[in-house]
Amino acid sequence: MTVSNKHILVIDDDTRLRNLLQKFLRENNFLVSVAKDAADARDLLKSYQFDLLIVDVMMPNETGFEFLSRLRQDSDVPVIMLTAMGEVSDRIIGLENGADDYLSKPFEPKELVLRIANILRRVPKNNFDADFKLNLGLCVYDIQKKELLTKKGELIHITPVEQSLLSILGAKCGQVFSREKLAEMLGAGQSPRSIDVQITRLRKKIEQDSKNPRYLQTVRGKGYMVLPE
Repeated sequence: MTVSNKHILVIDDDTRLRNLLQKFLRENNFLVSVAKDAADARDLLKSYQFDLLIVDVMMPNETGFEFLSRLRQDSDVPVIMLTAMGEVSDRIIGLENGADDYLSKPFEPKELVLRIANILRRVPKNNFDADFKLNLGLCVYDIQKKELLTKKGELIHITPVEQSLLSILGAKCGQVFSREKLAEMLGAGQSPRSIDVQITRLRKKIEQDSKNPRYLQTVRGKGYMVLPE
């Protein structure tokens, strides 16, 4: 199973660890967002769809256990708990609240990646993953295969960054993503300015008139969104 473009949310009040995990996971081909606490995470969950959450247990105001308990009232997104506590009773509490796995600090980042891959491998594929395609006028983007095709089935070359952009925007059709947020999610040295350049290149491949885009639209002062047919 490929982990490319799987979107991970890291929730931890430790800035150093949060940044280290974000960097390491991006280097392993994940899209990564970060939150400093439960409230910050909830704001992100309202706007974005995540494939897996990494949640620290000991956070201020609301613990990871409390956050997980509330999350499980309306979401079955996979969750890995991180904690400095290694007691069996603490692991049991996390699992009882709906955690999928549990990792005690300190840990090897490679082990975390393996645990993430194992969990995602077990998650059943839904119809969206298997069948969803973006109808973009004269071409079609297959989110699962990350392929841009003409209506005749001819492959249109797009770069890995362009694939990621279409996958992010296409997973939330009609939702506006800021240039800053897209740069953060893509990582790998991206900036708001580089996002503008990538969007311009994509439009030349997708739109009949790239200067008057129909499908890959700009929302003035806010960002970009995809509006398929």
